[in-house]
Amino acid sequence: MNQGSFQLNRRAMLKATGISLALPWMESLMGAGIKSPPKRFCSIYFPYGVSLPKQDGEYGQWNWFPKGSGKDFTFNKSLEVLEPFRDQVTILGGLSHPKVRRIGGHDSGDTFLTGEELSLATTGLKNSISLDQFMARTHKLGASTRFTSLVLSSDGGVGMPTRANTLSYSRTGQPIPSFNRPAIVFERLFGLKGDSIEAQRQGLTRTGSHLDLLLDEAKSLHRKLGKVDQGKLDQYLTSVREIEQDVERSAQWLNVPRPKVNAEGLSLDADNETPGKLIHTMLDLIALAFQTDSTRFVTYQLASMHGAISIANKFPPLLGFSKDAHGLAHGAGKGKGAENRGKWDRYQTECLAYLMKRLDEMKEGEGSVLDNTCILYGSSNSKTHNNTNYPLVLAGGKNMGYQHGQYLTFDSKTPLSNLFVTMQKRMGVKAESFADSTGDLDDLIA
Repeated sequence: MNQGSFQLNRRAMLKATGISLALPWMESLMGAGIKSPPKRFCSIYFPYGVSLPKQDGEYGQWNWFPKGSGKDFTFNKSLEVLEPFRDQVTILGGLSHPKVRRIGGHDSGDTFLTGEELSLATTGLKNSISLDQFMARTHKLGASTRFTSLVLSSDGGVGMPTRANTLSYSRTGQPIPSFNRPAIVFERLFGLKGDSIEAQRQGLTRTGSHLDLLLDEAKSLHRKLGKVDQGKLDQYLTSVREIEQDVERSAQWLNVPRPKVNAEGLSLDADNETPGKLIHTMLDLIALAFQTDSTRFVTYQLASMHGAISIANKFPPLLGFSKDAHGLAHGAGKGKGAENRGKWDRYQTECLAYLMKRLDEMKEGEGSVLDNTCILYGSSNSKTHNNTNYPLVLAGGKNMGYQHGQYLTFDSKTPLSNLFVTMQKRMGVKAESFADSTGDLDDLIA
């Protein structure tokens, strides 16, 4: 890496009287041959499906899916907040992961971006790589930013198999821990606190040395093991090598100043007792991470499938809704319960619209950050515990070739992974498959 030109081109700063401010992407500041803004991917997930009363019934206006089809559709109340962004969204119906249809409804959150059959009988609850990590690491699209990816959730950590607190999984199917505290995310993205750069360098050197010793020991141990155990060790060492690569990457970035952003207006002290501030601050941080090109891949799980144990389960009553998230989902099929759940659906959609507005206000190139960012928003249930007909919104990415302003429905033979193939291609890589895909979705491309 040419550190000098790298710093000039990718971390342009305004500096005056001791104050520095990160600049957004600008064509004139890019190196030779770089003429377009970076392409980005964000996935936002919510659990327990949506309200789906009969469209012609008393509460039909709270059916999550629109009326009509193709370009001729009308948003119902749950999605009507997206009307100002009509030409920047596509609503998708009918898609799901075929392998996931036969597992428990509460087990499907872990598989939203992987498509794996997460069952004890078939996979031993072992997952596979998630779409964000496949693009960021396998395709190496996350290699030129400070952070390969940013993994967020309301619950934090990894949770447990089938009730995970993360959407992101490594190439060996291991869950990647998520961050859930805005102050920590902000510090990670934009602030150096505590140790000096030299102290951090020494710490990374020590970590690298320990990994070297571990790998040397592993080579000796490998020769003494049987084939089955050798396979287990190889899987473990793959994870170790990923850590080693991240250590090397961190060391390379130490001399590159982190972007300086104005934290005014960010509720960095928000926590699970102030969910409105918490969610919106996390969305603000996603927008800033993209604007400063700190990362190009973000996943954000609004809540896990862990029922009453999930921190985010209590968010609705804290925000003035009638029941907790799990209770709203289970009551959605009973009379006014459809409206109660629908109002929560609308609140979550308002969060999506908030992020879209923030990204749309950030200008870059001949458009906005939103134009260069593909957002996949949705759930792995339709109704509670039903792993078919995922409610999905594909948003943004106008400069990536997406044709929006549509409501598209697909039959059960079309796996959700076909969408993942299309997404990879729109990110600019050669991709013919992902998980159980059978092709791509041409209807999404202009």
